[in-house]
Amino acid sequence: MDRSRSAAPEIWIGLDTGGTFTDAVALDGEQRVVATAKAQTTHWNLSIGLGGALRALLGQLPAEVRREQVALVSVSTTLATNAVVEHRFSPICALLIGFDERMIERSGVGRLRGGKVVRVNGGHEATGEESEPLDESAIDAAVREHGATVEAFAVAAMFSVRNPAHEERARERIRAGCGKPVTCSYELSSKLDAPKRALTAALNARLTPQITHLLAALGEVLSREEICAPVMIVKGDGTLMRAEMAREYPVETVLSGPAASVVGAGFLSGLRDFAVSDMGGTTTDVAIVSGGQPLIRAEGAVIGGWRTMVEAIEVRTCGLGGDSEVHFDRERRLRVGPRRAMPLSLLAVRHPEVLAELRALAEAARLPLYAGHFAVRNPGGDPAAPLDRLEQRVWEALAASPRGLGEVARSAQGVEALRRLVDRGLATHSAFTPSDAMHVLGRQHGWSVEAARLGAVVLATEERNASGSPVAETPEAICERTYQLVVAEATRVVLESALAQDPGIEPRAGHWGALNSLVEDLAAGRPFSRLVDARVRLATPLIAVGAPVGAYY
Repeated sequence: MDRSRSAAPEIWIGLDTGGTFTDAVALDGEQRVVATAKAQTTHWNLSIGLGGALRALLGQLPAEVRREQVALVSVSTTLATNAVVEHRFSPICALLIGFDERMIERSGVGRLRGGKVVRVNGGHEATGEESEPLDESAIDAAVREHGATVEAFAVAAMFSVRNPAHEERARERIRAGCGKPVTCSYELSSKLDAPKRALTAALNARLTPQITHLLAALGEVLSREEICAPVMIVKGDGTLMRAEMAREYPVETVLSGPAASVVGAGFLSGLRDFAVSDMGGTTTDVAIVSGGQPLIRAEGAVIGGWRTMVEAIEVRTCGLGGDSEVHFDRERRLRVGPRRAMPLSLLAVRHPEVLAELRALAEAARLPLYAGHFAVRNPGGDPAAPLDRLEQRVWEALAASPRGLGEVARSAQGVEALRRLVDRGLATHSAFTPSDAMHVLGRQHGWSVEAARLGAVVLATEERNASGSPVAETPEAICERTYQLVVAEATRVVLESALAQDPGIEPRAGHWGALNSLVEDLAAGRPFSRLVDARVRLATPLIAVGAPVGAYY
């Protein structure tokens, strides 16, 4: 036995794949940080970003450290969380067995954009006895109709937790018919409430392709670097599961990134009672830690307005990050998020030719539709699944990327077609973001300040044209407004999370109007009242983590 080899210190590697960056860290056996690295997340091919971060990390390790000393690779990700918050899913077909129309409506499965819902006769009673024979012909028909156009199937049957026979038989028929991945609701939760189980199964099915791609990319990168250590994935409750389990139950990785941030914040700070606000490129996630343990929502995590049956840390998630799209809503109010966009300042670094178009837009007397928005085709070849007619036209128009959104889409239907391409990882949408605003204000560096400033000019011009008055006279003014919006929204989420811990103050629809007004005024430095000097301070430490937080906290 080689005693020198067996006595070699262990190295633990942590990887986090976020919406914007992929981070890597190496710890020694005494839990000391020995190396860190960062790379851009490459959504069209995750192995590029993962490989870049891992190679940079390994290059920082001492020369005597060997690959076989890596004892564990732990992975967290916000890909699932971001997909739910942005309503950016892979297309699926949900088979709901024994459901009536009211239960289908209650489940919310039909409101998930881009999915097919098929009602199938069958199901069981609460006793586990069959209430109606399973209509296998309807299942076969659904597979024939939708199997070629969806990436996965979800199956939920009445009282399947008491008798899963119909879900299991449906899975057999689907696999025999098209071989696509199938999620059965009874495997995700043993609790009753069929509509909520159906929604959880649908979300799991929609996330399966994304997590499958992540794990495949990770396996490719680890094999290339000759690392054979076990791979564990952080679950939404902060515990770990094997990669094989994550491949089957990707919905368990919803809130994986926030859970890892909560655990890491406690480890690095040494605190046992605190609030943590994790701001990334796409979302801001706020959680409360008491006595060294994050609060767990046993009844199921709520993400992007969807209540699941996944046990996870109690966290409030909103679509607010450094790369959130800054836009005007239907009432012409400036908004940030929830959808993510590539910052114009980053687009110009990768494609300097967009500067010429931005300069022309900034000098235009009248702006075209979708001014300041661009689309770019992601590397990686042709789509694996067929495109519809409009998607194909947009895809072909993106051959000479990047292109102005108005040139490519030309209509609301064209914009929706582009959005579907973005959801499938085939294209990227670029627009003005808080990261651009921070470049203009000098609070963030590294990308094209000129592109960010030109984008701010276009945004300010758009507002002036719509309102009839110059609300934002300068690029700095529109950037300052963007900054205030981010601060106000981040403050609101922290306050909601803190107040929800007090009995009787759990926020309900319509009860937060005054609080929202107070938060906006406090964030903007405006007096809330002539006679009341309102100040808000947390009674527990707030730990802010994430790449953009230095500009806002």
